[in-house]
Amino acid sequence: MTAKSTTLPTLSPEAGTTPGTTPRTTPIATPASAARGGARPAPRLYALDGLRLLAALSVAAYHYGGRDGEIGKAWGTSPAVQFPTAHGWFAYGWAGVQAFFVISGFVICASGWGRSVQSFLASRAARLLPAYWAAVVLVAAVLALPGIAFARVSASEFLVNLTMLQMPLGADRVLGVCWTLWAEVRFYVLFALCVVLPGATRRRVIWFCGGWTLAATLAEASREPFLQLVLMPEYASLFIGGIGLYLVHRDRRDTVAWLIVGFSLLLSQYHTVRDMWHGPNDAFFSYRPQLGIVLAVALGFVAVGAVALGFLDRVNWHWLTTAGALTYPFYLVHEHLGWPVVQALHQGLGLPSSLTLALTVALMLLLAWLLHHGVERPMQPRLRASLRGRRR
Repeated sequence: MTAKSTTLPTLSPEAGTTPGTTPRTTPIATPASAARGGARPAPRLYALDGLRLLAALSVAAYHYGGRDGEIGKAWGTSPAVQFPTAHGWFAYGWAGVQAFFVISGFVICASGWGRSVQSFLASRAARLLPAYWAAVVLVAAVLALPGIAFARVSASEFLVNLTMLQMPLGADRVLGVCWTLWAEVRFYVLFALCVVLPGATRRRVIWFCGGWTLAATLAEASREPFLQLVLMPEYASLFIGGIGLYLVHRDRRDTVAWLIVGFSLLLSQYHTVRDMWHGPNDAFFSYRPQLGIVLAVALGFVAVGAVALGFLDRVNWHWLTTAGALTYPFYLVHEHLGWPVVQALHQGLGLPSSLTLALTVALMLLLAWLLHHGVERPMQPRLRASLRGRRR
C-alpha cells in the first residue's frame, strides 16, 4: 500500500522534506523506491495539513457570512445583517481558494517527482473521486427532499456531474465548489504531460513554470476561449507559485525558484484584484478594497512559504493529519448542505447567528469525518491499485 496522497482542497505531500542548509539535487523518494532500497520517505509536513483546514474554514466563513445568495435565504436576511461586524472579515474568506491553489502547486510537484504518469494520475483520481461521488449523491439527495427550498438540478445534470465534466459542458453544478476541481484537473493534466511524462527534474520544472506563465499570458491576450480554457491564465500563477515554493523547499538558495515565486505573486494579485474587486457599491455588502485583496493573496503565499522554508517544522502535531484529511470532504459538502442546516437551526429553532454558524461548521466537520472514514479510506487504496493495474 502506498502512502496516503491528497489534493485540492485536501492537499498533503506524498513526499516532502525539511529544508536543510545544503541544496537537494536528488528526487524525493517515494515509499516504493524506499522499499527497493532507495532513500527513505521524507517526513510529513503537518503544518500544511493545518493550512489546508484553515483555508477550508475561511471559504466556509465566506459562504456562510461573507456573501449573499442562497445563504441569505437560509438566514432569512442578508448575512450582513446577521454578522454586522464580522461579515467584512468573512468577505475575505474566498482567499482560501487562492491558498488552496498555491498549496496544490507545491504538493503536486512533490508527488509527481520520480513517478510514472500512470501512477501519478491514478493517485490523483483516487484522491478526488470517492469523496466527490459521495458528496454529489448526498447533496443532490438532500436538496431533492420535500420542503427543501434551495436550488436543485435535473436528473440528467446530476448524472453528468458524476463525471466531473459538468463545467465545460455548461451543466448546472450539484456542488458549488466544483469549479475549483475543474481547475485542478486541468492543472494535473498539464503537469503530467509536461513534467511527469518526461521525468521530473529541476530544469524541466523550471521550464514548465516559465513556459506556462508565458503561454497563459499570451492566451489571455489572444482572447481565444480554447486557449484560455486549457491554460487558465486567471489561476496559472497560483499553481506556478506553489511549484516555485516547492523548489525553494528543496533548496532555499535557488534564485530561479525565488524569481518564479515572486513573479507568480505579482501576477496572482493582479488577476485576483481584477476578478474580485468591484469598487465601492452599496449593492455589494462584501466590498473589499484593492489593498485588502492584495494582502489576502500574499498571505497565502507567505503561509505556504513558511512551510517551504521550515519555519513551521515545529508544528508537528499528529492530530493535524486528521484535520487535513477532513478538509476535502468538508470543502465539498459545506456550502450546499450548510444552507438547510442554517435554515433549520436559525429560522426553525431560533438559535442565534453565532451559535448557528458554529454548530453548522461542527456538523459539516462531523459529516466530513464520516465521509473520510466511510468512503475515502476504504475506496481510495482500492481505486488507486486498480488504476495502476494491480489488485489489492
